[in-house]
Amino acid sequence: MRTFLLARHGQSQLNVAGIVNADPGRDPGLSPAGEEEARQLGRQIAAFEIELVATSQFPRAQQTAGLALATRNVPHVIVSDLDDVKIGELEGKTIADYRAWKHGRSRTEPFPGGESLDAAATRYAGAYRSLLDRPESTVLVICHEIPVRYAINAAAGSGQLDAPVHDVPNAVPYLFGESQLAAATERIAELSAIE
Repeated sequence: MRTFLLARHGQSQLNVAGIVNADPGRDPGLSPAGEEEARQLGRQIAAFEIELVATSQFPRAQQTAGLALATRNVPHVIVSDLDDVKIGELEGKTIADYRAWKHGRSRTEPFPGGESLDAAATRYAGAYRSLLDRPESTVLVICHEIPVRYAINAAAGSGQLDAPVHDVPNAVPYLFGESQLAAATERIAELSAIE
């Protein structure tokens, strides 16, 4: 049976500062606490024979993978479709600014100069499909809160990508079988097309 372990990156320096970031070139990486979370993730998944690690383009995701798998020689692929939601003009703003802009807006409305949440969800579905098409038996995927949240909720059969689970902790693995991730992927695509 094929296995996929999905995890959000460890706590980043920007998480600590309360700043939103969707540009990999402006990501300063993990905080010291995030580095320890990444090492703890490695201990949590020690029993799995990881054959591939897939990350977004962001240093915080790649550093998490490197620390989690520090004692292993695991092939690494970067899947840009796992990148965080493109927030355009909100880049570098506070989380409060981000939430204020989002309040009362639909999932179809793009962030100014960026993409909509539905467009991002469609992109995440494509990323998961590309990983499902690969041959490896056990894949570790380290990306961002939103794509992991969407997979968790879609796998549970929720009618909303943002509920019931909303807050995804840093560097905690979520286990998916192949059929479970495939069903979640199609649910993400379906919900992002109709919401």
